Amino acid sequence: MDAMELHPVVAGLFTRGRRRTVRVAVEQEYVVADAGGGVVPIERVRRAAADAIAAPYITFEPGGQLELSLPPSPDPVGDLEVLTADLRSRLGREGIGLLTIPVDPRTDVPLQLTSERYVAMQRHFDTIGPAGRRMMRRTASTQICLDWWPGAAGIEQWRVLNLAGPFLATAFARDGRRLSTWLEVDPARTGFDDRMLRGDDPVAAYTDFAAGAAQFVDGAAGHVTTLFPPVRPRGSYLEVRFLDAQNSVGVERAVAVLGGLMYDDAHRRSVLRALETERGNLAEHWRTAATGLAAALQEVAA
Repeated sequence: MDAMELHPVVAGLFTRGRRRTVRVAVEQEYVVADAGGGVVPIERVRRAAADAIAAPYITFEPGGQLELSLPPSPDPVGDLEVLTADLRSRLGREGIGLLTIPVDPRTDVPLQLTSERYVAMQRHFDTIGPAGRRMMRRTASTQICLDWWPGAAGIEQWRVLNLAGPFLATAFARDGRRLSTWLEVDPARTGFDDRMLRGDDPVAAYTDFAAGAAQFVDGAAGHVTTLFPPVRPRGSYLEVRFLDAQNSVGVERAVAVLGGLMYDDAHRRSVLRALETERGNLAEHWRTAATGLAAALQEVAA
C-alpha cells in the first residue's frame, strides 16, 4: 500500500498522551468449550452471558474465543478476577466453560466470525500456510494496555517494550505453540524483528512496516487494523500483545513487570541501555523465544 496514504493514519496511532498518567487496562482472551469439550456457537455464549457483570466488555475472536476488554482501573487484576468469576458462574450453568489456555487443543475449530474482513484475512493467510487459521481460531493471549507518555519518555517506552518483548514472552510463556504460530502467520504483517525501531522516526518506520504488508481490506485506516505487531500503537496507549493467556497470578505479575518498565524512569532507562545493543538481533531473539530456548535469552539479558 502507498506510504503517502498511510503516513497520516499511522501518525494518528503515535499521537501519545498529553500527561504522564499511569493507568493499566487488561484484555483477557479465553478458549470456550462445552461440558464435553466441544465448540460452542458464539450466539449461545452471548445468551448465557447477557446478564453478566462483564457483558459490556465481551467481544469474540474468529474461532469463538471470548475476550474481556476491560477499561483502565486502579485494580485491573482484581476487576478481572471478579468479572471472570461471575462470568464463569453464569456460563457454567449453561454447560459452558472458559479455559485460560494459550492454544486450543482442538483441531476442528471452525471460523465463527464470517464477516468480509475475517474471510479476506483467512484467505490471505491461507496463501502463506496453515498458521493463519491456527492463530485466528485457536490461540488466546493476555494483552496489557499502558499509558503512552509525551516527549522523550514516550519514545523510550515504545523502544523498551519492543526490545524487551522476546525476553518477557519467554518469562511468561505457558505454551510455545502460540508464539511459534504468530511468527509463522505473515512476517510482513506481524513484524517480529527490529523494523519498527529502525531510524529516528517511529512514525516513518511503522509506515514502512504498514506499506510492506499485503492489503486485503479497503482504505488505509482499515489496513492498519490488519497489522499484528508484538506491541501495537493505539494513540494514547500501547497494547502489549506478545503474552500467552495468563492465569490470575500471571496477569498480576505481568501488570507489575510491565508497569515498572513503562512508568519507572530509572528502571526503564536502565533496561533500555542494556537492550539497545541487541536491536539488530531482535528477530533472532523472537525465534529463540518461540522455540522455548529461554536459557539462551536469559544469558543475553543478564
